[in-house]
Amino acid sequence: MYVFWERGYEGTSLSDLTAAMGIGSPSLYAAFRGKEPLFREAVERYRERFAHHLPEGTAVREALETWLRDSAREFVASDHPRGCMVVLAAVNCTEQNRPVQDFLAEKRRGNLAELEERLRHAVAEGDLPGDADIAGIVRFYGTILHGMSIQARDGAELADLEAVIDTAMSLWPRFAGKKTAPG
Repeated sequence: MYVFWERGYEGTSLSDLTAAMGIGSPSLYAAFRGKEPLFREAVERYRERFAHHLPEGTAVREALETWLRDSAREFVASDHPRGCMVVLAAVNCTEQNRPVQDFLAEKRRGNLAELEERLRHAVAEGDLPGDADIAGIVRFYGTILHGMSIQARDGAELADLEAVIDTAMSLWPRFAGKKTAPG
């Protein structure tokens, strides 16, 4: 997982993987059937260990801000590669590896679908007004989340990402309506 996270799918060779795992190529193929199935398992392990979800039981604005701040802290933690593996491991791939790129794109869309579901639930509960721009919120804050991952990989520190979040959250009323002003 860490090798793929650090080097990306195409930047990781079979010899990198066998060295990291302390096994030979025949054992890797016997256990995982190849590089791509191993990558897919590594992504699932990554998601189990490092993915942050919108917290339940709080107002949607607070949940969104917590999600962004928890993710930012994870993106810059010193005990693993910086950024988000799902965002960074296969943004660009050769045509041969298009299924890997599509797999990660689907995972990212799934994360945004979670946000959309939480927002729709907030409308149903009255936590957001019925005219809240759900699609705009999802696109905007999803872009903030994914962009922070890239910034972290490029060396941004937590304070830099926190400043991005502060600005992004100051725009919440534009998307959510006057009912949910910050504070």
